[in-house]
Amino acid sequence: MNTDTIGSWAGLVWNVLNEAEVLDSKQIKKATKLKDKELYAAFGWLARENKITFEENSDSKELLVSLIK
Repeated sequence: MNTDTIGSWAGLVWNVLNEAEVLDSKQIKKATKLKDKELYAAFGWLARENKITFEENSDSKELLVSLIK
């Protein structure tokens, strides 16, 4: 795993969120076909660049992710 790979994963996540606005982590994982560690590395990349926000769904306790526009 290197920064180029993580950046590619972040691009996949960004593209999926750009189409849907808000998704939970399971939906993003399914759409990108990333493994857990890959998904969370991508989340970290995008969060560090201040491109995504996180919110916990109070009903399901699922992590909701959206782009900062």
